[in-house]
Amino acid sequence: MELAILERLNAYRQARIAAILVTDIGDGQASVIVEGSQVDGALGEAVAAAFRSGRSSVVEADDQRYFLNVHLPPPEIVIIGAVHISQVLAKMAALAGFDFRIIDPRTAFATPERFAGINLTTDWPVDVLKDKPLDAYTALVAVTHDPKIDDFPIAEALRGGCFYVGALGSRKTHASRLERLKADGFNDDMLARVHGPIGLNIGAAGPAEIAVSILAQIIEALRTRDVVLRTGDIR
Repeated sequence: MELAILERLNAYRQARIAAILVTDIGDGQASVIVEGSQVDGALGEAVAAAFRSGRSSVVEADDQRYFLNVHLPPPEIVIIGAVHISQVLAKMAALAGFDFRIIDPRTAFATPERFAGINLTTDWPVDVLKDKPLDAYTALVAVTHDPKIDDFPIAEALRGGCFYVGALGSRKTHASRLERLKADGFNDDMLARVHGPIGLNIGAAGPAEIAVSILAQIIEALRTRDVVLRTGDIR
């Protein structure tokens, strides 16, 4: 691999930008495609599928064979609220290969005893997310039922293009939440990205089953998301 290509891949990794190293098996020529780059034809379809799946593979496109070496940022789940659902969801997220962190300023709930070995921060989301902002490879899960805690990270998730945004609450609670977000300047298309009530509708009962429904919805969002095509960024 050329040093310049390696340096670019390392820079993308540090910036949490998804990229694919595309090698023409016939002549050995390699190029880097960043997620969102315009790639036409059958190769474009294969690249989009690879960005969604995260799997490296050999593909055939336009009578040529390519090796797609996929480099995706580690997907992360940020949970707002140290509640019973969070205890289960954090453990399942780790098993499914997600990085995760829990943020909750309420020290009565966010205790080391309840969340042993879990990345837990007891500051307000507005402060925490300044240091480590949300991005396109983040799923935001808000479960405190408290607008003073949940609303800011939900808004930041929409602004940051998180691949998943979900919030716990009844339909009435969610409708009120959307009204507050609309007053904050979000349009209907952006608000439609907020899953509320949260989780797949599987009739879940109790914290463990609700956590299953949330994680399943997150995985569905990650693996079926649109890979937007635009010009540029292919070298």
